[in-house]
Amino acid sequence: MFETAELNRKISKEVYDAEEPKLRTALLEAQERLKGAKFSVIVVIGGVDGAGKGETINALHEWMDARYFDTHAFAAPSDEERERPPSWRFWRVLPAKGRVGIFFGSWYTDPILNRVFGETGKGAFEAALQRINGFEKMLVDDGTLLVKWWFHLSEKAQAKRLKSLEKDPATSWRVTKADWKHFKMYDKFRRVSERALRETSTGEAPWFVIEGVDHRYRTLTAGRDLLERLAARLDAGPKPPPTPPPRVQGDPKTILDTLDLSKKLSDNKYDRELERSQGRLNLLWRRVKADGRSAVLVFEGWDAAGKGGAIRRITPALDARDYHVISVAAPTDEEKARHYLWRFWRHLARAGRFTIFDRSWYGRVLVERVEGFAREEEWRRAYNEINQFEEQLTEHGIALIKYWLHIDADEQLRRFQGREQIAFKKYKITHEDYRNREKMHDYELAANEMIERSNTEDAPWVLVEANDKRHARIKILKTLCDRLEKTL
Repeated sequence: MFETAELNRKISKEVYDAEEPKLRTALLEAQERLKGAKFSVIVVIGGVDGAGKGETINALHEWMDARYFDTHAFAAPSDEERERPPSWRFWRVLPAKGRVGIFFGSWYTDPILNRVFGETGKGAFEAALQRINGFEKMLVDDGTLLVKWWFHLSEKAQAKRLKSLEKDPATSWRVTKADWKHFKMYDKFRRVSERALRETSTGEAPWFVIEGVDHRYRTLTAGRDLLERLAARLDAGPKPPPTPPPRVQGDPKTILDTLDLSKKLSDNKYDRELERSQGRLNLLWRRVKADGRSAVLVFEGWDAAGKGGAIRRITPALDARDYHVISVAAPTDEEKARHYLWRFWRHLARAGRFTIFDRSWYGRVLVERVEGFAREEEWRRAYNEINQFEEQLTEHGIALIKYWLHIDADEQLRRFQGREQIAFKKYKITHEDYRNREKMHDYELAANEMIERSNTEDAPWVLVEANDKRHARIKILKTLCDRLEKTL
């Protein structure tokens, strides 16, 4: 892959001076069109030390409208970043639709460096590359234009470049001990990098290798590639939706049909179990927090199934500084401008904290599916996207517990009517709640498929019989404590 970039390509000053103004103008015009488009652009920049990556970024900043252009340079993770899954720091800065984001250093940096320095084996390296492919496919499927540039220098050219930069007092600061350390391992860097590029140069997100010897050549080449890719995407317009797969016929029995909703708990037993379970939770959480772990709780279920009441029985056992309850409603304009998982990634708390989601990312395969807010190809691919997301949480050591609270239609109606009679509960009932009852069967089929396709070993669903609130709350507290013990 790198051989084609070792041809010592150059562009004369006369040619550069003639081409640069035209390229700048065309890029600005394309960027103006991008502002009104429904996709974002991410440019991933990697390559050999001294190959001119920074200079190319500076040129793009000079040529394009900086108001719609963001650059993020990633160095070693901070303490805040290390307390969350590795992808968190990339997700939180994804550009909104209509904007360009430059990623200087990216999700490729750590896998390549860790492999070069022997901190990970071949299997872990290959697994990291497969995860990168999944992440990039997720971005591209959501509409992102992903441009990946690798700036290359031969070993001889890199040595010459580093010495030249080091010799000039104005640029000597650019050369560090780490650069020379990496240079001594040039052959291994090349082998590992080429493997990474070959495995991740996909049809949706191909790598473009740019020779970095001549600054005029690399700058014009990068600018032209960005212009060509952006113009092609703008001219193509939206993709037609694929033909949907055939729907399941009939009226199948669901997992939820198997739950025994007659389960009950007496008042006296409930009071005893509540006090015991909350005390157990408090002690366990102290240990989990001391261990530097965090927990993510997901509450899904029918309207009026008791999600809020269950959460209010968990939080008294915690320090108010240690938890954050996220009530998920319709996405804001800021959230709509990015991948639907973005708003959940950015809410992940640091180590030693609880994040409790009252509704969650499963809205993509529930309400957005049933109500038609997501296209069929969008919610169908969401199962795999969600499983990848949750896998990253659990691999990082986060205790992820997912609850589905289930009640029957009669119990739901009784609770709706009861809320209407209590002044401080009336706000919970809206016209939408009654309208959703008309689609209970559709929602149950969607929930059944959701549970089947996201019930993984590390993030299983806890199905809660919730016709009796006392039984539901105690089951939730007990399973939460059991999972925290397993985490420890």
